[in-house]
Amino acid sequence: MSALKALSFAVLLVPSIAAEQGSTTTYVGIVTDSMCQADHRPMNVSPDDRCVRECVGDARTFKYALSDGTHAYLLSDQETPAAFAGKKVRVTGVLYTKTNIIKVEKIEAVR
Repeated sequence: MSALKALSFAVLLVPSIAAEQGSTTTYVGIVTDSMCQADHRPMNVSPDDRCVRECVGDARTFKYALSDGTHAYLLSDQETPAAFAGKKVRVTGVLYTKTNIIKVEKIEAVR
């Protein structure tokens, strides 16, 4: 492939990648897990932060997520959310709508 064709391809590819992802946004919600999402009652494990930690667990069968009460978004960072399990947070990042994953830039507690 010539350098000009490669450059043309790259220029066409960049807008399609950018269209898939949004811009950096702040999301507020509760750090939860991908199984329970907003409702931990069926698991019969309380308090909620304990349920979240047990669902994610060492095996990482389920993932940390952010629930706004209506939707749950998986979080790209699976280490930092452990400190905020079951708590209200502000997540700054980019939402990839095709995968429903927020690429986390920052997580901070909301008071």
